[in-house]
Amino acid sequence: MMGSHVWHPFTQHALEPVIPEIVLTEGAYLHKADGTRILDAISSWWVVTHGHRHPRIMKAIEATASSLDQIIFAGFTHEPAEQLARALVGLAPSGLDWVFYSDSGSTSVEVALKMALGYFRNIGAPRSRIAVMEHSYHGDTIGTMSVGARSVFNAAYEPLLFEVDTIPFPAAGREQETLDRFEAVARDRRVAALIVEPLVLGAGGMLMYPASILTELKRIAEASGTLLIADEVMTGWGRTGTMFACEQASVSPDILCTSKGLTGGAIPLAATLATDAIFQAHYSEDRKKTFFHSSSYTANPIACAAALANVEIWQDEPVAERIATLSGMQVAGLQRFRDNPYFTDCRSMGTIAALDLRADSAGYLAEIGPKLRAFFLDRGLLIRPLGNVLYLMPPYCITGGELDGLYDAIEEAGARFGSRP
Repeated sequence: MMGSHVWHPFTQHALEPVIPEIVLTEGAYLHKADGTRILDAISSWWVVTHGHRHPRIMKAIEATASSLDQIIFAGFTHEPAEQLARALVGLAPSGLDWVFYSDSGSTSVEVALKMALGYFRNIGAPRSRIAVMEHSYHGDTIGTMSVGARSVFNAAYEPLLFEVDTIPFPAAGREQETLDRFEAVARDRRVAALIVEPLVLGAGGMLMYPASILTELKRIAEASGTLLIADEVMTGWGRTGTMFACEQASVSPDILCTSKGLTGGAIPLAATLATDAIFQAHYSEDRKKTFFHSSSYTANPIACAAALANVEIWQDEPVAERIATLSGMQVAGLQRFRDNPYFTDCRSMGTIAALDLRADSAGYLAEIGPKLRAFFLDRGLLIRPLGNVLYLMPPYCITGGELDGLYDAIEEAGARFGSRP
């Protein structure tokens, strides 16, 4: 696109000056202006669940736009928001009875952090610390960067970030270290909340850990009166095989964050769900105990209608069966790499599959990352590696043949770019 004035996210324009234009999205594909199409193997940054432009979601957007646009949500309400809140409470783990709307994954986490600190302040037992898991990612706003891993991503903004208590990632064989560390930092009751990505750490490298660890973290949190915040922005809406990843650990968090797949990926919306205890701590005739947060587009009616249509798709269509089928295909697809010398650590969780390419350098800024992305794009495939970590997180409408084609390309990439052990 000649003469563009657009500054793209996570893009070094000096190295990637040509940005393809997409003119149509449909199912699992993005269509370029030149007529070619690209298989969206990462659901356009993990947001698209059923497929691009699902007809029921598009119809809900069109119908609602004929009667509603943005309404101030302080002092007013509307039916799409009310219906969606009831639906979310019914779908979420038990005990999450209140829904606070925002407009992105990052803002849903900011809301959760403020809820946790406000809760303890309002009950007269203030706590000032947040515990986080090593390698985690929760967003790119100041608060969410503070509770995420320190890296090149946020080095320039370090003066703005607040301190946190970090517990190690529960790597295989070292899980007890994680539990012991959390028990230690929670013991003095200064930690307001532990925030985790349940079962899968996304941007940290698609790192996966067993549900039993999440169960134990919740037990420790309860024993110390610490709140558990489940960041289900990426893991929710079926990605790990269940509606929410917490279900696999039989855990009900105190606060749950959801976005991305909330609208099926069609339009921005986020929600932070909280227990009645947290709501009641802010419910008072003392106006100083008000939950002081909002964004201009809180509970946008059109976005809420899209989310409601998404919920109806889950209720009326065989979404669980599609997820189970895709999960099985991911396990089968990884089998060919078990003895492949160019790859290591083949892993999957529900619809997510990942494997590490043996390369001379690792990490997000490794030179191999852009080379792999260009290699796949030349073949009409949107695979966006996290450095040397290759992952597939496709929409649920992907076919077995399309998935096989993705694995064929990954195998070819290994032979071309990989290093032998």
